[in-house]
Amino acid sequence: MNKTMTALIAAGVISGCSLTPHYTRPEAPVAEAYPADSRGDGERTASAIGWREFFPDQRLQALIQNALDNNRDLRMAALRIEEARALYNIQAADLLPNLNAGFTGSRVRTPASLSLTGHEVVSSSYQVGLSLASFELDYLGRVRSLNDAALNLYLASDEARQAAQISLIAEVAKAALAESAFTEQQDLAQRTLDGRESAYQLAKQRFDVGASSALDLRLNETLVLAARVALVTLTRQRAQALNGLTLLTGKPAIDLPPAQALSALGIVAELPAGLPSDLLTRRPDIRAAEKRLMAANANIGAARAAFFPRISLTTGIGTASNALSGLFEPGSRTWSFAPQLLLPIFDAGRNSGNLNLAEVRKNLAIADYEKTIQIAFREVADALVARALLDQQIDAQLATQLAQADRLRLADQRYQNGVSSILDVLDAQRDLFAAELSLVQTRLLRLTNAIDLYRSLGGGLS
Repeated sequence: MNKTMTALIAAGVISGCSLTPHYTRPEAPVAEAYPADSRGDGERTASAIGWREFFPDQRLQALIQNALDNNRDLRMAALRIEEARALYNIQAADLLPNLNAGFTGSRVRTPASLSLTGHEVVSSSYQVGLSLASFELDYLGRVRSLNDAALNLYLASDEARQAAQISLIAEVAKAALAESAFTEQQDLAQRTLDGRESAYQLAKQRFDVGASSALDLRLNETLVLAARVALVTLTRQRAQALNGLTLLTGKPAIDLPPAQALSALGIVAELPAGLPSDLLTRRPDIRAAEKRLMAANANIGAARAAFFPRISLTTGIGTASNALSGLFEPGSRTWSFAPQLLLPIFDAGRNSGNLNLAEVRKNLAIADYEKTIQIAFREVADALVARALLDQQIDAQLATQLAQADRLRLADQRYQNGVSSILDVLDAQRDLFAAELSLVQTRLLRLTNAIDLYRSLGGGLS
């Protein structure tokens, strides 16, 4: 036992060695600043703003909470964390000796023909003890490198779950806004259809008494049919958007607070984007990619250590006797000490292949890490570019709608006074309807842009 303890202490002293390459974070392959203004009007970062604060609408909050509780993709991401944790615990067990307590007993009958005494012999043997089976002295850090790799993969799975939560919150919010936009457009199409049907009835009465031509009647009819087609299309799109929202939330969208108009939601926040280097710590998908890179780096250390001798210990201590009553009698103590040195001599290139594989996988992890950063940079840059331009687009679209409404009023006055034909009125009605639909769509784009910026900056965890 003294020899065993001495060997274990020596293993602990020399186990500080490691063949794992020193990890250095790769340089971010992006510019030092965003191409658009990234200051914003607020001082708090997106990651510091909780999703309930960013989405003050109660209906949106209820939908997002349903998704966090019931979405199957998020549930699978949480289960992958448990899977990675279990794998890490299995790998970490190799760092410590595995002690086993055992009891063995046997009775053997030797026939007279095989006995040295010429008589039948029945012998008994009993043994109780503790054993340490094949404990590797990790003097080059092979086991520790594998443990580090498993730990980083576990941490990467946790970061991936956080990234999945951020994406889920954003997707639910955008799906809910899309459904609200289709509802507004559907109501607009219904009011337009009702108005055009009333105008068509008046045109038909004028045609019946000979006050207008068949061409005027057909023009009014085409407007009615166009509004009916738009209404049916928007009804279908709204139903499909509601189905998509149900899939994201994991349950039907019932018993929810009433939806508000897009212009009254108040979720647009002028978030400061900061610098691209801030994304490295704010975005969980970037942190997950770096953890995978660190795991690949640790695997190189394990592959390098495979070229060197491997030392393992098998020891045991206990008591033995040929009778149960004599197991713990004086003089029955037993012990064993069996160190093993395994030196690779010829493996047909297996260790070299494993090292090359580990190095290639590290290069793949570096490329994946850099690509993740580039994608994040582009998402933030796109959102920043669109932020100011969409505000201008909403102002222009609102002015267009007001101008089209005034144009319709003037065209109707001229028609009633006999100055212009019905064609001017019908064109004005058609253009006003298109402008109203476009205004709703532009407001949806602005809100969606705010959500994209919030998500791309790492908001949505708290």
